[in-house]
Amino acid sequence: MPSKQPGKGADGKRGKKTIARNRTARHDYEITETFEAGLVLTGTEVKSLRERACQLTDSFCIIRGGEVWLVNTHIHPYSNGGVWNVDPDRRRKLLLHRRQIDSLDGRLRTKGLALVPLEMYFDEHNRVKLSLGVGRGKKLYDKRHDMAKRQSDLDIRRALKERSR
Repeated sequence: MPSKQPGKGADGKRGKKTIARNRTARHDYEITETFEAGLVLTGTEVKSLRERACQLTDSFCIIRGGEVWLVNTHIHPYSNGGVWNVDPDRRRKLLLHRRQIDSLDGRLRTKGLALVPLEMYFDEHNRVKLSLGVGRGKKLYDKRHDMAKRQSDLDIRRALKERSR
């Protein structure tokens, strides 16, 4: 029997609830691999994320001292936080396994690779997670090629849809 509770699927489990997406990341970078990381946040930051979204557009990740840090992410201050609110633009530590950090550090040292945040969401256990992508920056002609390919695919789908009517 399907579940009647809102936000749950037919099997009664919750899926992920997206908080924010970095739409420009896939436009500016060619993403080759993705990772899921946890974030070290304060209580008021989590409450603020439940209230409204954050900004991931100009954010990036760095590796310093064997730790991964999320930089330039703006999480709005919690409306009822008072003195417990922290700096909205502070660096936040990401939680990854040691082997993942070491392999990422080795790959990021090669020229042209970057660690880009793609999406922030609540997982099925209501923990804040961040989807990271390892990508190489696109040149302008690569972006044009992708836009032309997307437009041609759209034209083909439209033509097939008109043909099947």
